[in-house]
Amino acid sequence: MSEKLTIGKLALATGTKVETIRYYEQIGLLPAPARSAGNYRTYEGEHLRRLSFIRRSRDLGFSIDQVRELMGLADRREQSCMAVDVIAKQHRNAITRKIADLTALAAELDTLIDSCSRNTMADCRILEALAPGAFEPAA
Repeated sequence: MSEKLTIGKLALATGTKVETIRYYEQIGLLPAPARSAGNYRTYEGEHLRRLSFIRRSRDLGFSIDQVRELMGLADRREQSCMAVDVIAKQHRNAITRKIADLTALAAELDTLIDSCSRNTMADCRILEALAPGAFEPAA
């Protein structure tokens, strides 16, 4: 790709906000672009590829540090991909733990909802569980 891209076109092509692109440049995830005679950022195909990689990694929930590490590994094309596998497995394990936590949370909320007598707020078991004693009448 020899066409130069403006930040707006790069944002549109990757579904990334302009502010996010600037942030990725500030933290060194995306290399600083060249500047035009009018001092506008001009991006190239490599920026598009890297930003697409960053974007997809972030969509999959990888942290900024993990993305940085993955990009560093991706730049070493001849190296074993075992390190990438380790990062992906760690991330997958974290997702599995979050799913378990959310499943337990859903079950707890289901129990609260099922305990609701649907009478008045004074009898609301959900409010009582959220803040025991907070909704008792003043003495």
